[in-house]
Amino acid sequence: MCLRRKATLPTTCVSTLLSRHWLTRSTKGYDMTSKSFVRSFVLFSAVALATVPVFAKPVTKTIPINHKVIVGSSDVKQGEYRFVIDGNHLSIMNGKKSVAESDGKWEDRDTKSEYTEIVSNGDGKVVELRFAGQKSVFVLAQ
Repeated sequence: MCLRRKATLPTTCVSTLLSRHWLTRSTKGYDMTSKSFVRSFVLFSAVALATVPVFAKPVTKTIPINHKVIVGSSDVKQGEYRFVIDGNHLSIMNGKKSVAESDGKWEDRDTKSEYTEIVSNGDGKVVELRFAGQKSVFVLAQ
C-alpha cells in the first residue's frame, strides 16, 4: 500500500487519497443538498398555501338595488344586478354589460351577516357588501 512509504507519496496514492476524500465530501454534500431541497420545498409549500385565496374562484351574487347608489364614480340605478368580486376588484354587471367597477378589500367581522346586503353612507355611496352566513365583508375603497 502507498501509505507505508516514508519519503513522499507517489502520484497514484495522492490521487487515491484525493478521490477518497472527494467521495466522502460528495456524500456529505449530497446530504446537505437533500436537506436544502426539503427546506426549500417546505418553504415553497407554505407560501403556496398562503396565496391560495389569490387564485380563488370569483364571488358572484345577484343582488337587487332598491334605490340609486354610487359605486366608484358611477351611479347605479334601481334594479337587479350581478356583483362579481374577483380578488380585490368589484364589477357590477347588468347582463353582459359592466355598469360600475371599484376596488376594495376583504375584511373579517366578529359575527356572521344575517342577510346579503349593500351598506351605503348618507350620500348613497356604497361602503361595503355583506353576504348572508359569512363573516367576511367586501369593503370598497373610498
